[in-house]
Amino acid sequence: MGNLQVEKLRNNPHKARYIKQLLGDIRALEHVLEHKMFELSPIRIGAEQEFCLVDACWQPSNKASEILEAISDSHFTHELALYNLEINLDPLPLSGKCFSQMHHQLNRLLEKADKAAGEQAVKIILCGILPTISKRHLDMDYMTPITRYQILNEVITEIRNHDLEFHIKGVDELNIRHDSVLFEGCNTSFQTHLQIDPYDFEDTYNWSQAIAGPILSICTNSPMLFGKELWEETRIALFTQSVDTRASNFLLNESESRVHFGNKWARGSVVDYFKESISGFRSLFSTTEEIDSLKDLEQGRIPKLKALALHNGTVYTWNRVCYGVTNGKPHIRIENRYLPAGPTTEDEIANMMLWVGVMMGRPKKYNALHTKMDFKEVKGNFFHAARYGMAAQFYWEGQLIPSQRLLLDLLIPMAYRGLYKLGVAAEDVEHYLKIIEKRIATHNGARWTVLSYRHLRKEFKIPDVLVLLTAKMYEGQQKGYSVDGWQLPRGDVSILDTDNRKVYHRMSVRTITAQDSDSTALVLKMMQWKNIHHVPILNDDLDLVGLLTWTDLKAYLKEPDKFDGRVSERMKTELHTIRQDESLDRAKELMESKAINCLPVVHGKKLVGIITSRDL
Repeated sequence: MGNLQVEKLRNNPHKARYIKQLLGDIRALEHVLEHKMFELSPIRIGAEQEFCLVDACWQPSNKASEILEAISDSHFTHELALYNLEINLDPLPLSGKCFSQMHHQLNRLLEKADKAAGEQAVKIILCGILPTISKRHLDMDYMTPITRYQILNEVITEIRNHDLEFHIKGVDELNIRHDSVLFEGCNTSFQTHLQIDPYDFEDTYNWSQAIAGPILSICTNSPMLFGKELWEETRIALFTQSVDTRASNFLLNESESRVHFGNKWARGSVVDYFKESISGFRSLFSTTEEIDSLKDLEQGRIPKLKALALHNGTVYTWNRVCYGVTNGKPHIRIENRYLPAGPTTEDEIANMMLWVGVMMGRPKKYNALHTKMDFKEVKGNFFHAARYGMAAQFYWEGQLIPSQRLLLDLLIPMAYRGLYKLGVAAEDVEHYLKIIEKRIATHNGARWTVLSYRHLRKEFKIPDVLVLLTAKMYEGQQKGYSVDGWQLPRGDVSILDTDNRKVYHRMSVRTITAQDSDSTALVLKMMQWKNIHHVPILNDDLDLVGLLTWTDLKAYLKEPDKFDGRVSERMKTELHTIRQDESLDRAKELMESKAINCLPVVHGKKLVGIITSRDL
């Protein structure tokens, strides 16, 4: 988003000034395009690496600010959450050994970050979604204290006028509400940039949309959130919902989410693309900076279009068009936002090369794509890839084709041709595209994660599985070889911190509950059928208000006729509870001192689990 010194645009007395600046940027962009001022060569590539920080127990670490200060390198910057940082790599001309050069710089900068993090007892993880992130890591205490992020959160919650709702259904289902945009902080990506010819904008941008599904399918690396198996690339659904300004209501809402794939083919020029964005999405931010792009042009300066960049930075198309100025010359590039971080830098550069190669290897027969393919099928392909990864099938030129076949028969050969045509070194091309080919024959990051999770789940509870999974990701990344060579992990108990166990390590989250208005006899009968010793009782607001126990059940079995009526008439209301981040020793002490065998685990008034003497 560039400029971090921003103000909220809503109810801002300087709103008219910002809108004037934004419209001035559009007129300046039209002038640059009409007078053929854009740089066309050399074509450049670039990338942004987001990564996660974890502590000695493999939990998200909030030490981003301290680590960033210790690194002291302008390539690094903050992200929304205090357990994430970002590296901005130097742009390089698309030729020779540019990919291996970028790979070398990425590794060098990550080593620098790793050294600074190590001084804080923190490690670096590359993954689309960190397995050990939990709801407790999404409190406002974990938001980076930068004005821009706080304003983004304020604006989105104000526009929606109520909490954000998340519903993602895969093998498991996530259905949850949250009061901030910090779910966005769960996502880390490897955003890749490719400079394009703005005078061939329509065909180039539409081609980037057409290939998005097949490219994503082999690169997925984010299949889990909160210990639930969701989409192969859960980031796509999670990011879409985390900054969604649309509130659900009784009317059919036809507007697009701010994170979106689009709903039609691009038509017209790059200026039309930005006009469409401004028309479709209200601006969220203003800036105190004086901007006059038309005056810059009059005085012979290339405008930076800062007002337009500020707006564009809050509209998150998966293929986002960006304007920039390099060495005093303006350019247009496409930012690929759907590629996840990890599993290794080898995999990331291979993903980038596949995308760049297919973009540059486009045959002429795919010109005027809007006349040859149905956009709905292209958009469907993208979401099929996000849901099913390597198992996806795609509609391509009227045929239904498996992901692997489309890549091996069409897109990878196209990438080879495109890269060779631009003079990319053969040894780079062979090295990185072979990684994609090996991955097709084995597994990608998402499949490795799911299979590893299921393997470890046979022996360990979910919190321990997520720790082991994160530790094994780190181990694989440190070895440096691509994910196609990773084996399923063993349950190395030495990784687990058995001395500082918390309630969340042992509590049960799949808890049968009842409402205070339910029939007492029915609930007690259910306890008998399911052999359950404790049932937490909730009210209509889903707050914890009581508990039925094994003692109640034994009394019922002796004299069932005396247990007519509502649960609220029988339940225990003087409850002893505990938070999930308290120690197991504290839970044990509380149970023994109160002579009880169960503690409901709460977050405020809400039940999040239950821990019993059997769990201890």
